[in-house]
Amino acid sequence: MARKHRKGGYDDSETQEEETAPPPVPCWLCGRPTGQTIVWHHPVPKSRGGRDVVPMHPICQQTLIANFTNSELQRHGMDVEGLLLNPNVRKFVDWVAKKDPDFTATITKKQR
Repeated sequence: MARKHRKGGYDDSETQEEETAPPPVPCWLCGRPTGQTIVWHHPVPKSRGGRDVVPMHPICQQTLIANFTNSELQRHGMDVEGLLLNPNVRKFVDWVAKKDPDFTATITKKQR
């Protein structure tokens, strides 16, 4: 492919313009703004036919995975309020509400 040349050289003013960062996207589960790491989570697991994705913190996704099976997640679908009725998830969301968006911690294993 041929290179495209600009007459007069390159203008540095275009590269020095400050890029404004888009506002942080809120987490689907806890509602806090997302930080540097965003996980695109399937509320309905892909193995159950889910196609939609939502932004989440990694710690929030780990909490969902630890507290629900794929079948339970499929039943809840996009209903966040239904997930928050689980006492473990509600306790987690209340706890993490005051944490930094990039906060991370180990999550307990699946309880089965």
